[in-house]
Order: sequence, then C-alpha cells, then structure tokens
Amino acid sequence: MNKKVLVIDDDPELGKLVEVILKPLELTVHQAYLGEDGLRQAYAIHPDLVILDVMMPGLDGFDVCSRLRELSSIPILMLTARTHANDILHGFNVGVDDFLGKPFNRNEFEARVRALLRRSGNQNSGEDSYITTYTDPVLDVNLSSETVKLNGNIVELSPKEYDLLACLVREQGKVMSHHELMREAWGELYINGPAVASLYIYYLRNKLKDGRYGHQYIRTLWGRGYWFAPRKDA
Repeated sequence: MNKKVLVIDDDPELGKLVEVILKPLELTVHQAYLGEDGLRQAYAIHPDLVILDVMMPGLDGFDVCSRLRELSSIPILMLTARTHANDILHGFNVGVDDFLGKPFNRNEFEARVRALLRRSGNQNSGEDSYITTYTDPVLDVNLSSETVKLNGNIVELSPKEYDLLACLVREQGKVMSHHELMREAWGELYINGPAVASLYIYYLRNKLKDGRYGHQYIRTLWGRGYWFAPRKDA
C-alpha cells in the first residue's frame, strides 16, 4: 500500500504495537506522543491516516481532530478507552471518521484501517489532501477563511452549501458519492440522502452561476456522484 499512518498517542507501547500490526500491510508508521507534536508531524508528512487517542497532556484528541479538520479531509480513527456515547458523538461532531475502543482486537483494527484507507480513495498525493484554496480569474475559494468570491464579490452560502463546496474543492478531480457528500455536510445518513444532496448541489450551482462564465465547476457523473473540475487557466 506504501502509505503513511500517523499515530498520536502518549503511550509509546501502543505506538509500537500499532507499528507491528501495520508493518506487514506495507504501511509506514510515524509516531507522536503529544497533540502539538502530532499536528506538526501531520503538516510535515501529510499522512494518509491518523490514529488518535483522546486523553493526552496538552491538546486532547478532540482538539487535535478539530485542528486537522481545518485544513484536511484525511481519515481519522480515534483509538481510545473513552467509548461513552457522549464521547463518540463529540468525536463525530469534530470530524472523527471511526472509533475503536481499547483494548482492541487485532483483526478488527486491521479491518478498520483498511476500510478507512480504501474509503478515502486517496489516489491523490498527500499534498492534494491538504488543499485549502482554489483561485482562478472568476472563482476564489478560501477554506481557511471560509470565504467564497465570484468575480471579486462575496457569495453568500448556507452552511450546508459551503460544506458541500469545501468537500468538492478539497477533493477536486475526485468523484464524491452522495454518501460521502451527505456525511461531509450532515454527518449522518438520510433515507433520501441522494435527493437531498442533489437539491443542495442545485442550489450551489445557482449561487456560483456555474457554467455562465465559460466553465462548469461542479460536474455530474451519473449514478456515482459529483466532482469539482478546476479551470485550465486556474
């Protein structure tokens, strides 16, 4: 697989165990023992997966996750002894992709790691996973300041419309399924998820006046989902 996994946990023995488990999967494991160090390493190495504990000195796992989500859609597995329903809910609210309690079963751990890496569909390089801006002569999207401009004018988007656009821009060139878009913007699944996602994409296209300036940004791949196409002159 030749991918990088960053373990952020103040227990060195846990890090060693994870490395033993993941090395046969051809995954390179990096370790950080404090939240602050974990963030620094994440910015430096652009891992394909972060495995994160909750209880650590300084920044706890929830804070680390929130900061990672400010610039990245990287998969995050929270590996922790704190598995109370409120902790799990809080984790999902700040951007965790999956939870696994300590102590854990090796086979289940491997399966969850494989699933997160597969689900991320990370065929882009690590740098591509950390896209925070998109700019061309017409459209300017800044994910750090959460601003969207069209021909220099601010575009007023609802929170859900913005979340959908941010997801598409971060993963530009990659087809995002209705399931992935719903999870990104709503954090849960709906029975009529595809219809809701399609409706909000329609709203978003209207506000961006998509296609009216010689280029269509949000493309549809029928039966699969949507993707963001940068302008060639971007």
